[in-house]
Amino acid sequence: MLLSKFKEYIAEKHLFQPKDRLLLAVSGGVDSVVLCELCHQAGFGFIMAHCNFQLRGEESDRDESFVRTLGEKYGVEVLMKKFDTTLIAAAEKKSIETTARELRYQWFYELIGSDELEVVGNLRKDGTGLTGTGQQTPVGNNWFILTAHHADDTIETAVMNFFRGTGIAGIRGILPRQGKLIRPLLFARRMELEAFAKDNRLEFVTDSTNLQNDYTRNFFRNNILPQVAAVYPEAAMNVLHNISRFAETEQLYQQAIDWHKKKLLEKKGSEHHIPVLKLQQTVPLQTVLYEIIKEYNFSPHQVNDAAALLQSETGRYIQSSTHRIIKNRNWLIITPNETGAGQHILIEAGDDKIIFEGGEIRMKRSTAAEHKIKQSPLIGQLDINDISFPLLLRQWKQGDYFYPLGMNKKKKLSRFFIDKKLSLPDKENVWVLEMNKKIIWVVGMRIDNRFKITAQTKQVLIAEWIKKPGG
Repeated sequence: MLLSKFKEYIAEKHLFQPKDRLLLAVSGGVDSVVLCELCHQAGFGFIMAHCNFQLRGEESDRDESFVRTLGEKYGVEVLMKKFDTTLIAAAEKKSIETTARELRYQWFYELIGSDELEVVGNLRKDGTGLTGTGQQTPVGNNWFILTAHHADDTIETAVMNFFRGTGIAGIRGILPRQGKLIRPLLFARRMELEAFAKDNRLEFVTDSTNLQNDYTRNFFRNNILPQVAAVYPEAAMNVLHNISRFAETEQLYQQAIDWHKKKLLEKKGSEHHIPVLKLQQTVPLQTVLYEIIKEYNFSPHQVNDAAALLQSETGRYIQSSTHRIIKNRNWLIITPNETGAGQHILIEAGDDKIIFEGGEIRMKRSTAAEHKIKQSPLIGQLDINDISFPLLLRQWKQGDYFYPLGMNKKKKLSRFFIDKKLSLPDKENVWVLEMNKKIIWVVGMRIDNRFKITAQTKQVLIAEWIKKPGG
């Protein structure tokens, strides 16, 4: 019965063709053992891959030995790889759960991504430390990765993602196919797999940590879902039915999101620009905004902060681990953190406060008669008659030069910094105010001599730098 359902599900979902070759992810647990047996009974050609994450001492080595024996039973090649998961997780500052998942899939994709797995004895020629049968295993476009995720896994995933706040893409559960990654057991409940294993007298190993709640999935599996089932006995099946509906809903949802992205996003080099007015008129704003910014590693909790930028001053920004969203006049600019490209801020004549990475620039005007010269490098005092807007606030770059106050000869900023004995970190944090490609003020240091106040000055532009706390 389960075998028939297995073959029907593969055909219905167009997961792969009988002639395709399969790389089965095998832990040794009941789910992956059943997957191996079903593929064997269906006549599919496959090899096996096992990850030893070295997290459970002798038990991890026991699993590795068991999978090797399982490969001998089916007469197929078994590829093995050990990972120092704890060390890698600490170095990358990630959870053990996340690290193991990423290592696992990265290795699987490496295996099917090459034209050929060159296995020699117990080591691959590329030195990754695989163990196998010593034969060469061709891997090409007709190879797929199969994992033993089943219906209970997708229920757990959907519920976890609901509480995590991942949006509709999360609550539609696990997909049966994502490119080369296939999950052909999503039609079956865990109890069905266990019954199949018993009927076919299949041996398997048990992971003792499955009963522990150290990992998020185990906590939901062992605590949350059983308590829900005590109140709503049909909860699991209801979630499965919802997942099916959500999957179709997501298709329509994604079509709408793609339409909004095409309408709103303008790509300029490594940046994406969003017109503020168009975004403000978008309905539903919060949902569309989240779908745009999540691709740049912004969390659901940052959507309100991103929306607040629409009403903020130029220069305000929020930041993810990889990107910034910066308000620049009538645009939101999404820019990679490492480029700093978005920190080119236009200043119009009516702007009185500009927020930027280094703090604030406050602008005001005064008549020359009323203005009293202030002896502070944090205040740029300039003749308005010589200035035309917009101005540009940006970080300095190599090749920049200006005419320092009191000098009639130009000087490169790099030489000016040497004379000022600035350290490297200090140089990296220097900003300039530019007009028509002329630097009128090296912020916090000196104005350009060509824009100084003279006896003929009638109106004064005063730009005061309010440093960022701790800056």
